[in-house]
Amino acid sequence: MDDDLDELLDEVEKKFCRNISVSLASPMKDGKCGKDSGERRNVGCGQKKNSITEDIDALLEELQEEDLSHAPQDKIAPPPKRNRDDQIHSQPGGRKCCPIYLGGSAVAKGVGTAASKRSCDQLRCTSCDFRVLTFDNCEWDSSCDYLFFRNNMPDCRKLGAKLRKRRGFRAYACQCSWFTASEVTDVLLKPHLRWVCARHPD
Repeated sequence: MDDDLDELLDEVEKKFCRNISVSLASPMKDGKCGKDSGERRNVGCGQKKNSITEDIDALLEELQEEDLSHAPQDKIAPPPKRNRDDQIHSQPGGRKCCPIYLGGSAVAKGVGTAASKRSCDQLRCTSCDFRVLTFDNCEWDSSCDYLFFRNNMPDCRKLGAKLRKRRGFRAYACQCSWFTASEVTDVLLKPHLRWVCARHPD
């Protein structure tokens, strides 16, 4: 019975396995493929891949393409919208106040100069980088503190909880500082205010 099995295996090997192995030991001679030690023949010269390797590569590529087509597409989140009142950067053109004035509601807003003392309405804080908001005919309540502005800026409705009506006054605030003016005041005289003119549009 063992002899029958051996004969059957030999027959299968001769029929199916005799022409698929590649000789790695026999180098090419004079541009022609050499033969290995008797029983196995080389795959043809210049052939980079046998048919089995090509079939495997094609199958792998097909599987990769199928995986990509079924994979969930990553959604690209749109950039967050910036609130115009949150932050303001210097205008590329326009004029800057020199010096920078604050003033009550009776003081006209615009470009401030030594000859024309106008209240700057394009103020920006260099500390918190927020636009300075103004409220005419109002003053800040004495209970205001840093956390109030830190938590509520720039929501005008919430800020209104600490505003008191007062004719002729103007309340100023960024996220870290606040001030109430009743007359023309140079910002340089208030060193705790880190406010600069962000240029007035032409």
